[in-house]
Amino acid sequence: MPCAIAMTNSPIFSTSPRTPKVLSPFFCKPSSLQSPVNRSSLYASSSSSVSPGPAGLCQSPLSPLTCYNRNIREEEGPAVCSTSSPPSASAAILKRKRPARISIPIVSLGLGHVGETPREESRLDEVEVEGEGYSVFCKRGKKRGDMEDRYSAIVNDDAKNGSKQAFFGVFDGHSGAEAAEFAAKNLGRNIINEAALRSKEGLEEAVREGYLTTDAEFLKLNANGGSCCVTALVQNGELIVSNAGDCRAVMSRGGMSEALTVDHRPSRQDEMERIQRLGGYVDCCRGVWRIQGSLAVSRGIGDSCLKRWVIAEPETKIITIRPECEFLILASDGLWEKVSNQEAVELVRPFCVGVNNRQPLSACKKLVDLAVTRGSSDDTSAMVIQLDQFVQ
Repeated sequence: MPCAIAMTNSPIFSTSPRTPKVLSPFFCKPSSLQSPVNRSSLYASSSSSVSPGPAGLCQSPLSPLTCYNRNIREEEGPAVCSTSSPPSASAAILKRKRPARISIPIVSLGLGHVGETPREESRLDEVEVEGEGYSVFCKRGKKRGDMEDRYSAIVNDDAKNGSKQAFFGVFDGHSGAEAAEFAAKNLGRNIINEAALRSKEGLEEAVREGYLTTDAEFLKLNANGGSCCVTALVQNGELIVSNAGDCRAVMSRGGMSEALTVDHRPSRQDEMERIQRLGGYVDCCRGVWRIQGSLAVSRGIGDSCLKRWVIAEPETKIITIRPECEFLILASDGLWEKVSNQEAVELVRPFCVGVNNRQPLSACKKLVDLAVTRGSSDDTSAMVIQLDQFVQ
């Protein structure tokens, strides 16, 4: 009876009468850096080709494997055992031939590449940008998939008034990044276009229309998910700060923190009453208040399935930028759930106020790192805007 000789740790035996010299992926031993190999995964990959790498290193289509080169000598022939018996034998006696010597090249024992999981090119772990008058740092949460936070920054010189005009935003997506991505690309443009049609007294209405227009445009895409937003429009020495959701804006005024927005959560009394008037309900699940037992924020862009209660209308505050207005922090709730307003101001101030070499990007990183150190597993974004560069 013909048979093939497999290594003792091989998961299957073949009944093929001859064994080709091409090494099957089933003879690949998992690297010690990997968890135990999933048998079903190996089986699924058996029909795919395996290309040997240098000095006995090969890669399986599904997982990195270290392959042993069997170095079968030509005179030994294929590892096939014979079923022939002496003429006098009345029955066939199965004999097993000793397996060929296994040679393990030393170079294959290197740990530099073995066991590494290929990095997804589309996945961003961190984003850092230092621009004109602002810096931003975003970090993916350690228990998250793709990063769902986004940001926006538009800075232009107003030749007519001799001042800088700017728009900044931080967007915290949920149930996917589509809404945050869309808002980051479109909300600033919509607000600036609306502001151009109105006088100074109509800036708050311009921001409101910009938010509602962006929300309506996103809903037409029939995309999933939503996004919280916090934005700052700088125009003619005025700072117009708005939010929808739990992203927050905090300003340093002479070293003292001043919250310019209030989080939109279902636990807020006025938000809870608004939702209930519209026929919705708010309940507390594991210490978190949610709309319809689902969403933990009460305003934002998107969320089509909850649009009756999760509105996109922002709350807006307008202040004149004075010399004592030092900097503005825009950040997602990944920061504010672990760091207080005053703590954030005190951490950033030494990097941005009273120093010759300002380092606002380092301040952003310090903020995010502090939140992570305190246990934040959410995507976290922090933007620092140096307001003294926009004083008229």
